[in-house]
Amino acid sequence: MEHIHDIALQDCPLCGGTGILEEEGGWLVYVQCLDCGCRTAELAYHAEEERQEMAKKVALSWNLGKVIYTGPGD
Repeated sequence: MEHIHDIALQDCPLCGGTGILEEEGGWLVYVQCLDCGCRTAELAYHAEEERQEMAKKVALSWNLGKVIYTGPGD
């Protein structure tokens, strides 16, 4: 079985930084930029099979540039 951290992520769509797939509490996943802090929406899962599926969905959102920036405004 593919490990969720082996899923390919492109560079951050906002700053070009490195994105990392994060998992919290054993029930949700998202991708976040290590440089600017933008992130994808969080997707919840309830079983191991859903975990992999949700990880692929947040990676796809990230790779398509669908991110939220929660930093300071202009």
